[in-house]
Amino acid sequence: MDANLAKKNFPVVCVGGSAGGLDAYIRLLQNLPADMGVAIVIVNHVRTQATLLHQILPNYTKMPVELITEKLVIVPNHVFIIPGQRDLHVLDGEFLLKPISKPRGWPDVITVFLGSLAEHWAAKIVAIIVSGYDGDGAEALCRIKEVGGITIAQTLDTAAQPDMPESAIATGCIDFVLSPEKIAQKIVQIACSESGLPDA
Repeated sequence: MDANLAKKNFPVVCVGGSAGGLDAYIRLLQNLPADMGVAIVIVNHVRTQATLLHQILPNYTKMPVELITEKLVIVPNHVFIIPGQRDLHVLDGEFLLKPISKPRGWPDVITVFLGSLAEHWAAKIVAIIVSGYDGDGAEALCRIKEVGGITIAQTLDTAAQPDMPESAIATGCIDFVLSPEKIAQKIVQIACSESGLPDA
């Protein structure tokens, strides 16, 4: 196996959200250790304004938080943030940014990224859908499961806007419905399982 590819054997955790997602991202990151060996990618769909998450979220995690740029290498123990008005893809262990494919109406950036992960990321994928309007991400969840990934939706009573997790649950392709704190626990369990270490 190519040495460069061999390094890409860690899980990628995609957290997709929109309106009300900030609360979920904070509660999730506050409960995650900084050395789990997974990459966290926050795909927050915003229609017009630039994201500020890369400035806000470092206050809630010891992991480095980076705004994704073209061909940025995906590494574990980092939090990556999608920039506004871009579709996000992965290829050969790097992020690729493309012009947004759905410039009008509700974005589908979460669906696009999860589809790319399912096609191009060989290691474990965890897809998490949290608070937000509309149903972005739902369409790709069954594909994530088909490639051996794990799918999680935020509990509706903890989501400020339950549309997105509700749409995710309605697909029948969700493995777990959990609060952000319990989602963090599940990520730790998955990370330990993938690394062969006992979880705490």
